[in-house]
Amino acid sequence: MIKRCCFTGHRLKSLPWGDREEDRRCRDLKGRLRREIRRLYQEEGVVWFLSGMAQGVDTWAAEAVLEARRIWPDIVLECAIPYPGQAALWDRKAQARYAAIVTQCDCQTVLCQHYAQDCFFLRNRYMVDASQFVVAVWNGAPGGTGYTVNYARRQRRQVILLPPVLGAK
Repeated sequence: MIKRCCFTGHRLKSLPWGDREEDRRCRDLKGRLRREIRRLYQEEGVVWFLSGMAQGVDTWAAEAVLEARRIWPDIVLECAIPYPGQAALWDRKAQARYAAIVTQCDCQTVLCQHYAQDCFFLRNRYMVDASQFVVAVWNGAPGGTGYTVNYARRQRRQVILLPPVLGAK
């Protein structure tokens, strides 16, 4: 059986540093994501990773998986895309980053052919249902990430919580 892990986490506006990736807290979180991917691969045998491709945690996780794939070529990155126009309203830099990840991923799964009110929830449920592990960057607040963590727990997935900032509850 192929072991899979998906990621869930806050968008930029919900992180204490916003879009400032040079912030030490953001750099720390990216390092923790890289270490967790390495641990999952080496200790748990996870080779398939799913990213929902939103800005923030999803993007950083996808980039970390692509980085890990340079060391371990059997790693697979699946982009779970809620609908084809997901990045259409993002700024050009974010769109280019999105496109770079999508062109390097191993496969894409598009959950809805057009935007629908529940397309992000469908994407999140798809990723959890396909995975044994869920890495969640979550501060405990209600919202999409909290919904996904609770859904994963109800589905008896192993949830690995990474607080956005070390020492946070």
